[in-house]
Amino acid sequence: MASTTLICDTEPWKDLKAHVEDIKKSHLRDLMNDKERCQSMMVEFDGMLLDYSRQRATLDTLDKLYKLAEAASLKQQINRMYSGEHINSTENRSVLHAALRAPRDAVIYSDGKNVVPDVWNVLDKIKGFSEKVRSGSWVGATGKPLKDVIAIGIGGSFLGPLFVHTALQIEPEAVEFAKGRQLRFLANVDPIDVARNIAGLNPETTLVVVVSKTFTTAETMLNARTLREWISSALGPSAVAKHMVAVSTNLTLVEKFGIDPNNAFAFWDWVGGRYSVCSAVGILPLSLQYGFPIVEKFLKGASSIDKHFHSAPFEKNIPVLLGLLSVWNVSFLGYPARAILPYSQALEKFAPHIQQVSMESNGKGVSIDGVPLPYEAGEIDFGEPGTNGQHSFYQLIHQGRVIPCDFIGIVKSQQPVYLKGEVVSNHDELMSNFFAQPDALAYGKTAEQLLKENVAQHLIPHKTFSGNRPSLSLLLPSLNAYNIGQLLASYEHRIAVEGFISGINSFDQWGVELGKSLATQVRKQLHASRTKGEPVEGFNFSTTTLLTRYLEASSDIPADPPTLLPRI
Repeated sequence: MASTTLICDTEPWKDLKAHVEDIKKSHLRDLMNDKERCQSMMVEFDGMLLDYSRQRATLDTLDKLYKLAEAASLKQQINRMYSGEHINSTENRSVLHAALRAPRDAVIYSDGKNVVPDVWNVLDKIKGFSEKVRSGSWVGATGKPLKDVIAIGIGGSFLGPLFVHTALQIEPEAVEFAKGRQLRFLANVDPIDVARNIAGLNPETTLVVVVSKTFTTAETMLNARTLREWISSALGPSAVAKHMVAVSTNLTLVEKFGIDPNNAFAFWDWVGGRYSVCSAVGILPLSLQYGFPIVEKFLKGASSIDKHFHSAPFEKNIPVLLGLLSVWNVSFLGYPARAILPYSQALEKFAPHIQQVSMESNGKGVSIDGVPLPYEAGEIDFGEPGTNGQHSFYQLIHQGRVIPCDFIGIVKSQQPVYLKGEVVSNHDELMSNFFAQPDALAYGKTAEQLLKENVAQHLIPHKTFSGNRPSLSLLLPSLNAYNIGQLLASYEHRIAVEGFISGINSFDQWGVELGKSLATQVRKQLHASRTKGEPVEGFNFSTTTLLTRYLEASSDIPADPPTLLPRI
């Protein structure tokens, strides 16, 4: 059991709090002139290069952060995670997403059992099934190959797989494997999402993957019933078993739904939803689209970082450094947000995924022992690929609030373009901005510099950039399946480090429950009002007024409407 002592009561925390005053006296313009400092703030592993020299930190800051990590028993916490201890104490579960990408001969225990053979049993099953579908030996009810896949899931069952799919979509090797195939993701219970997903698809050639551990998730199961109706109305009820499979552990409900339990792919309680991309949740739909060999490379990239995180000393450990710097920015320098800025359009869904992993993991107000936190933990995460973000919110980042930035760059583009006569290639143009923006944030531009450029006096305050705005740069050699796995695991472990240091449980999510339970009450009211004409009761004045307006304005909906599906 973790100590009930809060990390803020330790000497290293107090030392860092006092150290903030020293940092406030410095400017990144000066810190960046210290070559030795900058050199020591670059770390390389397996082709990835992390440069955190533009953080508002000195070598002394790092030493103090390492002492904070020691006070938080960070090394022991990491070891407890990898040894299968129930570090998710509120749900009494192990946290073993690293086991999902472990080599076949690895040994990782949970509750006295090596879980790696179970993981590989599922991976082998996914490989076999996906090869049958892709080769055309598994066909639909009318004998046609299933070339289109819709994966139904929400939250961690959607954002992670969507990120990986989007990142692979135009990667040259992946493109070859995905020829003639489509993968779509249905998450929102909004019928518009259903309409968009089935638009242009033929039920005869569509396979639906329903992702729900318990097979009870309200939004997912309503969407699943909707697509079951779409399939059975076109092909007959018996077609469901040929056109729908499940990622679930509840085989009873899977069978009751009409899916053959043999076509259910398992995952385990020690896999949190937002950490489940490397389980059947992500691996099944991605293997159906790209083939298992591509997806296995993704798993190997993640596994490489898992080993690095577990074994590398902290000063050379990329996820640990990322996590410690986040704690420094949030809890000491008082910067509540983080911008994730990948200079690759292929990573457009990376920030939304990390937004969930980070904010659902570390958006907590109490310690792991239930003690209210007297300090801020967790970050507000957002982001957009460069250079799009530059024309959106960089104005605020440069001259408004201070928001630490993660710049992610790729050395070799997935799809290079060269135009004869242009000064640089398209990718070099993109990367010019990747290299320039961190320096613009760090150095800024002074009034003196503007005067020398003969800028009009009345414009000087508007054109002055204060600088001293922290960022870090992560440079990847390319963006293939392996690199995508590396990137994912680096951020997953970074987020765990933040939680370990802050003394919170990064692996539960009780904050999502209250709204869902209140929605159940609203659902009952809508049903009673629609079918029996009952007035809205039991809500506050505001909610009663809004519900009544909604019901009155949609009163043309019949009490017992016939089945209606989108028509596009």
